Amino acid sequence: MLRKLILGLTVATLACMGAASAQGIKRTPLQDIKYPAGHHIVTVVAEIGPNQLAGRHTHPGVDTGYVLEGGATLMVEGKPDQELKAGDSYAVPAGIPHDVKTGDKGLKLLAIYVVEDGKPVATPAPK
Repeated sequence: MLRKLILGLTVATLACMGAASAQGIKRTPLQDIKYPAGHHIVTVVAEIGPNQLAGRHTHPGVDTGYVLEGGATLMVEGKPDQELKAGDSYAVPAGIPHDVKTGDKGLKLLAIYVVEDGKPVATPAPK
């Protein structure tokens, strides 16, 4: 059982690195839970340094989360920019390109991704 959990967390870590790993985003995997109908739920703590862009990307399922520390601007295609601060939550629909620009204090958040089995957690999106 422990072996399966470690394998699942390793897979989640590699999958979460996806689009944003080159930009210096630190992701700490917390859970990867098998969900019915060919999905799994990945929970991570993501940290982005001050005044950085995460990189425009998409997710194959819902991306939702809660800001633990710092602040950022969430830029979701087709919607007005959303300012986020500690204590705020957000949600980005599946397949919608978006980016995050951190403020002077950087950003630390709890992120939850609903992912179809066999798909990456994040994919770079063209500008």
